[in-house]
Amino acid sequence: MSSVTPLKDRTAIVGIGQTAFGKGLEDSELSLACQAVSMALDDCGIAPSEVDGLASFTMEPNREVEIARSVGLGDITWFTQVGYGGGAGCGVVTQAAMAVATGQAEVVVAWRARKRASKASRPWANVAQRIDDNGTWSRPWGLLRPVDEIALLMRRYMHEYGATRDHLANVALAFRKHANQNPNATMYTKTLNREQYMEGRWISEPLCLFDNCLETDGALAAVVVSAERARDLPRVPAYIHAGAQGIPPQHNTMTNYFNDDPLMGPSWAAAKQLWKYSDFAPADVKVAQLYDAFSPLIPLSLEGYGFCERGEGATFTEDGALEWPHGRLPTNTAGGGMSEAYVHGFNLVLEGVRQIRGTSTAQVADADVSLVTSGEGVPTSALLLRK
Repeated sequence: MSSVTPLKDRTAIVGIGQTAFGKGLEDSELSLACQAVSMALDDCGIAPSEVDGLASFTMEPNREVEIARSVGLGDITWFTQVGYGGGAGCGVVTQAAMAVATGQAEVVVAWRARKRASKASRPWANVAQRIDDNGTWSRPWGLLRPVDEIALLMRRYMHEYGATRDHLANVALAFRKHANQNPNATMYTKTLNREQYMEGRWISEPLCLFDNCLETDGALAAVVVSAERARDLPRVPAYIHAGAQGIPPQHNTMTNYFNDDPLMGPSWAAAKQLWKYSDFAPADVKVAQLYDAFSPLIPLSLEGYGFCERGEGATFTEDGALEWPHGRLPTNTAGGGMSEAYVHGFNLVLEGVRQIRGTSTAQVADADVSLVTSGEGVPTSALLLRK
C-alpha cells in the first residue's frame, strides 16, 4: 500500500493577477512582479501581511526578499523555486499546494515576471559566454536556439508519422482565433489565416514565424490557500485536484536525443504521475492549456497526456479539434504563448483558473475539469484544476 497522500482538492487557487502584456514596457521586472502579486491578493481579498509563502522560477530575477519587502508581505516561513524555465509554471503551483496541504504555509503566492523583449534576456544571444551544461552537446553543431532543437524533433516526427505543416497550422490558427476573443491578448486585433501562415518567413525549418511563441514583457501571479479557506473567499475557487512534475530517463534538456525514443519527452513522465493520483482520466478533461512555446509541442503533449495514441497528435488537430467552442478539446483558450503572451507559460495557469471560474473570453460550457501543462522538451510539470 502506498503511503503517499494525494493533493486531491485539499487546496485551491483563489486569486489571480496579471499586468498588461507588451514589448518594451517601461516598468522594471520587479515592478511588474509586484503589480501582479498585489492584483492577485486584491482579487481574493487577502491582505499582503497574511502571505507566508512564496513560489517562483529559478529564472525569476526578483528574489523573494524583494517581493516581500516591496509588496509588504508578512513573515515568510516557506519559499521555493523550480527550475527549467517553461517547465516550471505548474510546478511552482503544485509546490505551493504541497506547502499549504502540509501546514508549512497558509497563504502562498506563486508568480512569474519577465521582460522578454530585451534581447539580452535570451541566453543564446550572449554569444561571448562560454557554453556549458547540456548546451555543449548541441550549440557547437548549429542548434543555437530552442526553436532549432524543436525543429529537429519536428522533422523526426514528420518522418515517422507523416505530419505536415497543415497540422502545425491547425495549432497556430486555433490559438490565434482564441486570442482574437481576448482583449488582453497581444494578438487580439491581428487575425491569421492559413495562407498567411504558409507564407510566414522561416525561423528554423520546418517552423515558420507563426509556429513560435511571442516575446513578451509582463507578469502574472496566483494565490493558493486551503480548500476550507477558499470556500469563504469571494471568487469561485479552482481546486488543485492533482499536480505532477516529470523527467524521463536519460533526458537531455530540449533535445531528448539520449532517450530511447526522442519523441517521448517529459510530458509522458509527468502524465503518469498526474493521472495516478487523480479521480479523472483524459476523457474527463473539458478544456486544456498546453504549453506552446512552439507549435510541435502541442501534438507531442496531446500524446504524452493521453488524449490520443502515439503518433496521432498531429491528426488530432484536424477538423477544428482544438478550437472553441465546438472542438473536442478547446485548447489555449486565451491564445496561449503563441498569441496571448509568452511569460514562460504562467498565463496558461491563469486561463485554467478562469475556465473553472467561468470567466474566460472563450468559455467552455461545463468546464469542471481543466488541464494545464508546462514545457514539453524540458523537465516539466502539470496541473489538474477542478470546480
